[in-house]
Amino acid sequence: MLAFIIRRLLQAVAVMLAVALIAFTLFRFVGDPINQMVGQDTTPAQREALREQLGLNDNVLVQFSRFVGNAARFDFGRSYQFKQPVADLIGSRLPATFELSLVSAILSLLIGIPMGVYTGLNRTSWLSKVFLTISLIGISLPTFFIGILLIFVFSVTLQWLPSFGRGEVVDLGFWTTGFLTVSGLKALIMPAITLGLFQMTLIMRLVRSEMLEVIRADYIKFARARGLPDRIVHFRHALKNTLVPVITITGLQLGSIIAFAIITETVFQWPGMGLLFLQAVQNVDIPIMAAYLMLIAFVFVVINLIVDILYFVVDPRLRVERTVQT
Repeated sequence: MLAFIIRRLLQAVAVMLAVALIAFTLFRFVGDPINQMVGQDTTPAQREALREQLGLNDNVLVQFSRFVGNAARFDFGRSYQFKQPVADLIGSRLPATFELSLVSAILSLLIGIPMGVYTGLNRTSWLSKVFLTISLIGISLPTFFIGILLIFVFSVTLQWLPSFGRGEVVDLGFWTTGFLTVSGLKALIMPAITLGLFQMTLIMRLVRSEMLEVIRADYIKFARARGLPDRIVHFRHALKNTLVPVITITGLQLGSIIAFAIITETVFQWPGMGLLFLQAVQNVDIPIMAAYLMLIAFVFVVINLIVDILYFVVDPRLRVERTVQT
């Protein structure tokens, strides 16, 4: 197990270096950062002095080595737009994005898995058809349209929920949270539903398809022949064997929720990293874009490592195969 984790960590380092190279290469062609940092009345000599100060005249390998070294310390320089350290800007926006993504993922799991199990075990019931219709709507409608529709219904028409912002937050010193205030919880409802609806329908359909396949397996027929109750057959044998692909998709989708929260945060003006990244793209703020790309890659790498470890916990066949190979 330890050798497996070490091997995965080495692979993760290689992936992060590849992402760093891609980010460094792409953002070199976005535009001249000097134009974003100085005014029109800046002389060419002042521009050249600033370029020398930032190390933009150094060799490409030297610049990339400096970029990787600084990124390892989570130092991405200062924002061209906000004139602040990028680490501070991301640190102030990270709680909002993390809480929104966490609530969306929890809603997706708590609703998607039971719906998938029910529709897999009760294929012909009218409630299964309702769930499948809801899942089709969730997959078909674009995220921004769902957000706008929720705003129109619950904010404009019914005036139950706020249409933008994060509401009141409590500063805990190292974290700012909206979980401890009523307005923060109300502001979280619609963005979380908007962001989690697609993931919920995806998980539901995946669990349903896996359940339909598993309940036709021979060991399920053997369990029924032994006279085991349906509850044990469905949830101890069938559901457990559907968890491996569900864990894979759920882990990747959690990273996708964090990475692609940009649309939801833009619709609801949610003060998270997605909205910060969009503003950085509009203003060619290269340090923020590079930091966001590296952070999202790091999230995916960590999630994949956790998913690989969970495989060993859920599926005993993998532990047996690993033991035989060693």
